[in-house]
Amino acid sequence: MTKVQRRFRLQKPLDEVLLARISDAYAIYGIQRIQLAPSMDGLTVEYDATRLRPAEVEAALANAGIPAEPIS
Repeated sequence: MTKVQRRFRLQKPLDEVLLARISDAYAIYGIQRIQLAPSMDGLTVEYDATRLRPAEVEAALANAGIPAEPIS
């Protein structure tokens, strides 16, 4: 297993619905951890790079209803 972290910026303010979606994203195959930024406007996603590619992580978040864009 190769753990990789990728940072994302939330495209809309955090609310209860979005928080629930982030919590549900733990069930996505290959995602190990999701940490909310202290400023509450971003996420750090830790995932298994042997199971997911960066584009697949972005797509998984989008499919889960989490509006986030990667930070380069």
